[in-house]
Amino acid sequence: MNDIFSRQSGEYSKEISRDFFKSVYSYMFGALAISGLIAYMAGTPEFFTQYFLNAEGTGLAASFYIVAFAPLGLGLLIQMAYRRLSFGLLLLLFMLYSVLMGLSLSTVMLVYSGQDIAITFFVAAGAFGGMAVLGYTTKTDLTKFGSLMYMAFIGIFIAGIANFFIGSSMLDFWISVIGVFVFTGLTAYYMQQLKGISQDQSLTGMDRNKLAIVGGLMLYILFINLFMSLLRLMGSSD
Repeated sequence: MNDIFSRQSGEYSKEISRDFFKSVYSYMFGALAISGLIAYMAGTPEFFTQYFLNAEGTGLAASFYIVAFAPLGLGLLIQMAYRRLSFGLLLLLFMLYSVLMGLSLSTVMLVYSGQDIAITFFVAAGAFGGMAVLGYTTKTDLTKFGSLMYMAFIGIFIAGIANFFIGSSMLDFWISVIGVFVFTGLTAYYMQQLKGISQDQSLTGMDRNKLAIVGGLMLYILFINLFMSLLRLMGSSD
């Protein structure tokens, strides 16, 4: 009788885990689709001139900086306050995040060719998928590795903000090189973390739904950053 119960419990747990990851990937791919569509539609010189340049046309408008930095605040809000926010509001914030990221990524369409973007996307997808599988299947505890990668991420994030104003091509190159390793490593780490969450039967249905959104956000952020790091290395500016 105990064997039957254990077997049924295991099957139930696997079903919950599968449903959790279906939701995580649905949110991630949905956000990528929204961002990609927005970036394609807004990635024109006319749009950039009208909305991202000041009235004199001599510098960047405030709207550019809002689009560039607002996702950071939204991402932190979603991750830190998901327990207090309703599911509907959390989903709305995630959609807003993907729209803002799409507007931010629209500038990529002006700098790199469509061929470079497409090739880099598939390379990033392959690297991301491989590390996601590794993180899910490995038996090694990646906690310490993830902590190191996260510290490295903080370092390149700060360096990236500084270089936004400095504009050093050499610093941008090294940020991109390090970023490829950091974001692929963090992909494996977060997949292992998400696997643990998916198998936690103590979570309520609502908590699990909210964490699926947070998980989708994290994987989305990692993929976008990996894509951008690779694009800076592989792409040639027009």
